[in-house]
Amino acid sequence: MRIAIVHKDRCHSKKCGTECILYCPRVRTGDETVVIGEEGRAVISEELCVGCGICVKKCPFGAIDIVSLPEELDLPTHRYGKNGFVLYGLPAPVEGKVTGVLGANGIGKSTAVKILSGQLKPNLGFEDAGQEWGAILKQYAGTELFEYLQTLSEKKIRVAVKPQYIDYIPAVFKGNVGDLLKTTNERGRMEEYVDALSLGPLLDTPITTLSGGELQRIALTACLSREADFYFLDEITPFLDIHQRMTAANLIRQLAQERPIVIVEHDLAILDMLADTVNVAYGKPAAFGIITRPKGVRVGINQYLDGFLVEENVRFREHQVTFEQRAHDKGSDRSVLLQIPTMTKTYDRFGLTVSGGEIRAGEVIGVVGANGIGKSTFAMLLAGMTEPDAGPLGETVKISYKPQYLKAESDDTVEFYLRSCTNTFSTSYYQHEILEPLTLEPLLQSPLSTLSGGELQRVSIAACLSRPADLYILDEPSAHLDVEQRVKITRVIRHHVDGKDAAVLVIDHDIYVIDIISERLLVFEGQPGISGTATGPYLMKEGMNRFLKELGITFRRDKSGRPRINKPGSFLDRDQRSRGQYYYAQAEE
Repeated sequence: MRIAIVHKDRCHSKKCGTECILYCPRVRTGDETVVIGEEGRAVISEELCVGCGICVKKCPFGAIDIVSLPEELDLPTHRYGKNGFVLYGLPAPVEGKVTGVLGANGIGKSTAVKILSGQLKPNLGFEDAGQEWGAILKQYAGTELFEYLQTLSEKKIRVAVKPQYIDYIPAVFKGNVGDLLKTTNERGRMEEYVDALSLGPLLDTPITTLSGGELQRIALTACLSREADFYFLDEITPFLDIHQRMTAANLIRQLAQERPIVIVEHDLAILDMLADTVNVAYGKPAAFGIITRPKGVRVGINQYLDGFLVEENVRFREHQVTFEQRAHDKGSDRSVLLQIPTMTKTYDRFGLTVSGGEIRAGEVIGVVGANGIGKSTFAMLLAGMTEPDAGPLGETVKISYKPQYLKAESDDTVEFYLRSCTNTFSTSYYQHEILEPLTLEPLLQSPLSTLSGGELQRVSIAACLSRPADLYILDEPSAHLDVEQRVKITRVIRHHVDGKDAAVLVIDHDIYVIDIISERLLVFEGQPGISGTATGPYLMKEGMNRFLKELGITFRRDKSGRPRINKPGSFLDRDQRSRGQYYYAQAEE
């Protein structure tokens, strides 16, 4: 569907006599396609505009554009049953390159991976029966995918796939980690990957006892160890900390010099670092998805954040994602909400030291550090779920806590659960500030025990923010969420405490989420699994500079304001390191 959009800052309808109204054919037939809005300016109805383009030609101020909204195309790639989800287009693997696929959940990215890896034969939209390869190849004749699909149809391609859902691994393999990895060591590189991803201590551990992060590293090692012509990696970052994500990215880049790789990923910083090109997936989740032709990685990610695909002339999101530097400089004059005392917590094999600090009213503090270094322990200390060895909290504040690991054992509905957390559920404020942005309306009558990981995450965030509290602590709120959902939760969280006598602590491994949402930063340092020290909160520049230096990477901003990881060893990387500026030294021209 094509619609007309009025840019209000350029519209001068009072001066021109609203020619866009006078010349619109639907107005002449009595339809109110264009109406007079605020300050007497012309406003075009998106529901009625047919995109004829006459108003664009008649407007003397260039205030009107005709753009397209997502709609289904003519040549489907695959359809799931009658009236089921339909996918249009596929990404094309390229020799010696990493091809990225970026889009919302339920938009067809994993379906594309299944087709390209030979797990699913495309039916071209004929849901009753699969199509012969001749018809499939005819549809893709003359495209960059023709040769690949022809070779795939002849079964002459070997592929290696890292699946999206790693929790299924224990269901299909019952041995220990070493036994599993030995079966995949076809390239003779297993020991290198085991060492890089710190899997040595786990080789004799049964698969059924592993955590999510351990399963993710094992699945990645198994995939990269195989001998294949093409590699497909469906989400490598869930459950991994930023250190492990960087290590995984470096291993993938090394392999990409030898073999083509297709990666589906929601962590934009890692995707930016890894990919050479990006295919954007858009549409309507669970209804239809469209995968664009490849774009440069910088252009593709920026267009995705803008919500507007220039080459396709399609706007698929109302809100642009912006990275505001001024959000990092707020609040030195705010009142102190909570004084964090100096305290320690010691377990049999791990010890945490908190150096103290203060939390101010109305701010969002990001918390960064490796896995196993005490971030969740710190959160539980503040929430009163565990007692410190020394330095107990001297102040009593109400705290609402969302834990890292979620489990829904109740059959209560989502609505019943949320109503038990707040008495404002029926208000318009709750509807617009919690339910709508977190897309919870379709889930309200669903039992908690039936929710997916992403759905349960959004409900848990809503429950945490629903409780009356002075301090809200959210441990890894971006887990299981796609980019669209991550953007929404950052907006919800910031709005929830803006200008109020409350604050938020956000623990997360997605640097983009931390950068968008945080005003100050708590940094955890030490040896994972052995000792950790919490320092700060710092101003964002100081805290991120400290964190990134320890991580060994440098960041810059491009002209859109988006943070980007410098390629290791590049001119900007070497220049920023030499000046000790690891965080946003300069912007791209």
